[in-house]
Amino acid sequence: MSSTTPSPGRPSALDPAIAGRLKRTPDGLVAAIAQQYDTGEVLMLGWMDDEALHRTLTTGRCTYWSRSRREYWVKGDTSGHVQHVKSVSLDCDGDTVLVRVDQVGAACHTGDRTCFDAGRLDPGAPAPAGH
Repeated sequence: MSSTTPSPGRPSALDPAIAGRLKRTPDGLVAAIAQQYDTGEVLMLGWMDDEALHRTLTTGRCTYWSRSRREYWVKGDTSGHVQHVKSVSLDCDGDTVLVRVDQVGAACHTGDRTCFDAGRLDPGAPAPAGH
C-alpha cells in the first residue's frame, strides 16, 4: 500500500467533484485532522493527497501521506492503533479535512492517546529567557 511519490497531477480515483473542492499545498497535500467522533478529542494532524483521501473514504481506515518517509501509511497497520472512519468533512476553505474516527489505542507515535498533550502553551505566559 505504499508509493514513493504522492499523486498530485496524476489521475486519482478520488471523485472529481471532491478533488475539485480541494486547495492543496504546492506539494499536493491537504491537512487532515483526526478527531475522536464521540468525545470531540483532537487526536492528531496528518497529511493527505487525493489518493490518500480516496483510500480513507473507500476503506473506512485513515490513510495518510508520510512527508518524511515519502509513502502512504494506514494508521494502525504496524502499531495496531487503528482509526475507524465515522465521517469526513471539508472545511470552508477546502484546505483541511476533518476525519471523525473511532480511535483504537494511541493516536500519537509516542504512545500517547493524542499528539496534543505534550505541553500546553498558555497565552500571556512569559517567553523563555533569551527570546
